[in-house]
Amino acid sequence: MNDSAPFGGVDLMPPSPATPIPAVPAASPVPLPIPLMTRVRAHLSIARFDHITKNVFVLPGIAIPLSVDRSLATWDLLPKILIGFVALSLVACSNYVINEVLDAPFDRFHPTKRMRPVVAGLVNIPLAYVQWILMMLLGVGLGTLVSRPFVYALVALWVMGCVYNFPPIRTKDLPYLDVISESVNNPLRMLLGWFMVAPLLIPPVSLLVSYWMVGCYFMALKRFCEFRDIGDTSRAAAYRKSFAYYTEPSLMVSVMFYASAAMLFFGAFIIRYRIELVLTFPLVALVMAIYLRLAYHSGSAVQNPEKLHRSKLLMGSVGLCFAAMVILLWVDIPFLNQLFRPTLPTSSIHTR
Repeated sequence: MNDSAPFGGVDLMPPSPATPIPAVPAASPVPLPIPLMTRVRAHLSIARFDHITKNVFVLPGIAIPLSVDRSLATWDLLPKILIGFVALSLVACSNYVINEVLDAPFDRFHPTKRMRPVVAGLVNIPLAYVQWILMMLLGVGLGTLVSRPFVYALVALWVMGCVYNFPPIRTKDLPYLDVISESVNNPLRMLLGWFMVAPLLIPPVSLLVSYWMVGCYFMALKRFCEFRDIGDTSRAAAYRKSFAYYTEPSLMVSVMFYASAAMLFFGAFIIRYRIELVLTFPLVALVMAIYLRLAYHSGSAVQNPEKLHRSKLLMGSVGLCFAAMVILLWVDIPFLNQLFRPTLPTSSIHTR
C-alpha cells in the first residue's frame, strides 16, 4: 500500500491478479413465461419510487430564496412546486432504472441486492431502456412548465446519472470519484428547488459546495457501511469495482474530509449571508454524529436511505434541525451581528 496516496494511503493502481473471487449465488432465474403482472411489478420496482423521499433535499433550495425575497411567496408558486417535484421524481427514477439494468451483473455478488428484479430475470431489458428514456422525456417535458433554468438542472441531473453508470466513464467504478460524482445530485437538487421559485436569482457558491460535501459525507458512509457488511474484500470488489481500492480506514478518512469541508463552506455561507444560522451548528453536528453512529450497525439503513425514517432518533434530530433553520431564515437576531462583527483591522490587501 502506498503511504503517499490520498485518503489513508490507498494505492489507486489496479490490484494484481489474486485468488478467484468467491461468488455469492445469484437469485434463481424465474421460469418462463413470466406472468404479465409480475413483469409490470418488476418494471415499477426498478424505478424505485420509494426513493422519491430523497427529493426532500430540494426544500432548502425552496426555503432560502423565499426568505431572501418574500414577495416570491404567492399562491401561483404552489402549482410550479408540485409540477417541479413530479418532474424531478420522473428524471430521478429514470436514473434508477438504468442503474438497476447496468448494475445487474455486479449485484449478484451482494448479499441482498442479488434478489433485485433484473438479476432475477423479471425485467425485459429492451423495454427497460425504453422506460429509462420515456421517464426522462416526460420529466423534462413537465419541467418546461416550471422554468428554463429548472430544465437545465433536470438535464444535468440525468446526464450525471449517465456519467455515473455508463462505461467507459462509469465513475461509480472509480474510488473517491464514485462518491463525488454521485453526490453532485445534492447541489443539483438544491438548484432544482431554487429554480422552482427564483429562476432569476443565483444561489451562493458556498452554499452549493457545502450541500455537495454533505452529500459526499452521506454517500461515503454508505460505502463504508456496505464495505463493512460484505466483510470479504474480494467479494466486495466483485460487487463494486471501487471497493478494490478502498479500506475501512481510507473510507473513514474520506468521511472526515467531507464532513469538515461541508461545515467550512456552510460557515462561509452563514457569515456572509445569514449569521442567524450559526445557532444551528450544534444541531447539524448532532445529525452528522447520529448518522455516523448508524453506519457502524450491521444492515444499517445507511445502505438504504429510503429506510432511514425508521430511525426515530435520526428523524427527530433532522426535524429539529430543519425547523430551526427555517425559523432562523425568517427571524432576525441583531445581537448576533454585533457578536460576530469584525474586530481586527482590515488587511491592507483589501484596501488597494
